[in-house]
Amino acid sequence: MDRIVIVGAGLAGGRVAVELRAAGFTGGIVLLGAEEHLPYDRPPLSKGVLSGRVEETTLPLDLDGVEVQLGRRAVGLRPGAVETDAGPVSYDGLVIATGATPVRLPGEGPQRVLRTIDDARGLRDALKPGVRLVVVGAGWIGAEVATAAAKIGAVVTVVEAADSPLQVALGDEVGGQTAAWYGQSGVDLRLGVSVREIGSAGLLLGDGEWLPADEVVVGVGVRPETGWLAGSGLGLDRGVVVDEHLAAGWDEGGVGPAEPPVVVVGDCAAWWSRRYGRRLRVEHWECAQGSPAVAAATLLGGEAVYDPVPYFWSEQFGRMVQVVGLAGEQDTLVWRGDPTTVAEPAAKRAPGWSAGWFGPDGRLTAIATVNRPMDAVAARRLIAADTVIDPARFEDPSVALKNLAAAA
Repeated sequence: MDRIVIVGAGLAGGRVAVELRAAGFTGGIVLLGAEEHLPYDRPPLSKGVLSGRVEETTLPLDLDGVEVQLGRRAVGLRPGAVETDAGPVSYDGLVIATGATPVRLPGEGPQRVLRTIDDARGLRDALKPGVRLVVVGAGWIGAEVATAAAKIGAVVTVVEAADSPLQVALGDEVGGQTAAWYGQSGVDLRLGVSVREIGSAGLLLGDGEWLPADEVVVGVGVRPETGWLAGSGLGLDRGVVVDEHLAAGWDEGGVGPAEPPVVVVGDCAAWWSRRYGRRLRVEHWECAQGSPAVAAATLLGGEAVYDPVPYFWSEQFGRMVQVVGLAGEQDTLVWRGDPTTVAEPAAKRAPGWSAGWFGPDGRLTAIATVNRPMDAVAARRLIAADTVIDPARFEDPSVALKNLAAAA
């Protein structure tokens, strides 16, 4: 290959460029970005930019020798050429790293989302003491926005259609433990409440109630940015279909490899996981960080396999939440510590606890930790090694998880 084109100039796209050079590729690399910004980190947007602790999140990537074209959006694809809003760009190898786009709600009223650095800066400027903010969605983004806004002094209401926060990510039983955090931080949490539409000065709820608001932030999920690939021949199924090597194919089944070769990284990759025996798409930083090395190797003829244990973290209401692995429908939930313990008024940090999911064979399949980072570190190793451990010993928070691994 003489020329590799990377579509998407976020963390995943930028890292592929770095990995290609590290692997010895000396040909041309073109990095196309729809935004006017060099690759930047997204986690600090809700965790630092909103609060004013962080202003600049540009990544320290070595892009010397990479042709970076910003403000150039992909609008179509055919073998050998990416169609953009400024004309076609030819390639011998292609990397798709276009990420995901936030879901918006019906209505003519203004609504904000939090996906880009410009979104974060605009919302930060709008958040003032006394501003009536309504956040739609009590997921990861909703909780982090509510946390930052409450600290600033905004009057915050969070509406969630499910019966608990983080229901999709953690289920009702574990996600429900976070509901009390909202009230403790002065946030009005309304569960089981749907939104019919966004109006000019508030929201019309599903039951007909009008909820006034100065600002509305919608955090109800994202969709992979694959609309520009319609009709391209690549397989699309809640993302771009790729194999365990992150290679796509020029057919609706998405069986790689394509010719010219195409690989996919980050939020828009729907890859086959050997570990879980099914196709996964993970919208977290770890995927954007870890998949580029595999994609670069695949593009250059290697046999690397992408099969991580999923990992995610969130900072909300004075707590660090970390999630490792994927729980199955038949898994058993085991608590480690008391999730109902409330921090003393003078405490700087709330007491920690974890919740683990165990498969029928006794293996730990997933864990959610709150203020117990060492549990998350040890659990990643346990899950990656398919370790069988004693759930009774897991329940004892005084026993380090790493010791359970050693005893197994």
